[in-house]
Amino acid sequence: MGSQRRHGAPGGADPDAGASWGTPELVWSADAGRDVDFELRPGEDVSVHDDPDHVAAARRFRDVLGRFASGVTVVTGMAGDEPVGLTCQSFSSVSLEPPLVLAVVARSSRAWPLIRRAGGFCVNVLAADQVALSEAMASRGVDKFAGVEWRPSAGTGSPMLAGALAHVDCTIHAAHEAGDHWIVIGRVVDLLTPEDGAGDPAATAGPLLFYRGGYRTTDRPVDGATVAPTATEPDLAAPVVD
Repeated sequence: MGSQRRHGAPGGADPDAGASWGTPELVWSADAGRDVDFELRPGEDVSVHDDPDHVAAARRFRDVLGRFASGVTVVTGMAGDEPVGLTCQSFSSVSLEPPLVLAVVARSSRAWPLIRRAGGFCVNVLAADQVALSEAMASRGVDKFAGVEWRPSAGTGSPMLAGALAHVDCTIHAAHEAGDHWIVIGRVVDLLTPEDGAGDPAATAGPLLFYRGGYRTTDRPVDGATVAPTATEPDLAAPVVD
């Protein structure tokens, strides 16, 4: 009977079990395929393979896409009698008729399943002085709404956060899986700004922005840029992009 090669036994295992193991490389690399949490955006942890190439590619993706400045919102909803929320940068209008918006939330979000179950949500557009609120809503393991002033929206009952620049109240129209995120389509049922009584219309804070990994703000038009039309200027039409 020929001799049988035995591989080294990791972790104090019985060496006689070696015949049933794979190659030494396979045995010792058993932990090399782990995923690690990678923060794509504030409050959005996604799973990334822990080898250097995958981590470097993820960092490159985040850094390049981070050059696209975005506003910062908090998507809120109700879980029974308890308010829930998450910080969301990926928010956009989708359609005018019917009125639709989208928000992109991480599959790792703990708040999103609760909001989805409720069937509705409110997008709160944050002002420049609400960095602490954005950070709180992006955190885990804390009472996100401790000390936060809010009132329920008339349409879905979702929290409208005090001090926000705008509130977009929605029912959930659709939700689509997209890699490690959900693309959530909301049908708008109500729109509110401080001028509508949803806050202090005299507040002067500009919008809260996120750019290249940090919070910023601006309330100054770019030199030479066309000023957006207001409700009192109906003849000024914004350019149509097809």
